[in-house]
Amino acid sequence: MNLIKYVEEQLLKKKEHPAFKAGDTITVNYKIKEGDKERIQQYQGIVIQRRGAGTSASFTVRKVSNGVGVERVFPIYSPFIESIEVNKEGVVRRARIYYIRNAKGKKARIEEKQYGRAEEVAAKAEKEAVATEKV
Repeated sequence: MNLIKYVEEQLLKKKEHPAFKAGDTITVNYKIKEGDKERIQQYQGIVIQRRGAGTSASFTVRKVSNGVGVERVFPIYSPFIESIEVNKEGVVRRARIYYIRNAKGKKARIEEKQYGRAEEVAAKAEKEAVATEKV
């Protein structure tokens, strides 16, 4: 086994995050230190890409704040990420949706994934199971 991977696996505390992909709208609860105080800031936006594998994996989230597009890259296993919540699942045909940067207005919207009745019940049951595991 590769020595570097072995050391990373031993030292890293892996957190369980929900499955998400490009096009999903997520909220990242991120710890911020200001002097000696620590607070949690919510960053909500669309996932543009997921990159890397293992401990070096990261994802990029884009949001529009006061008419200006803001992108932020988060390492998935960062100790500063408190939690990740999936708000909406989007329907996109690409793994990296860079085209959203140039889109304005209605063109910048991403279609939300629609579930049939059986799929909806299964997805809701899965979310409830995950929520009960956390408690």
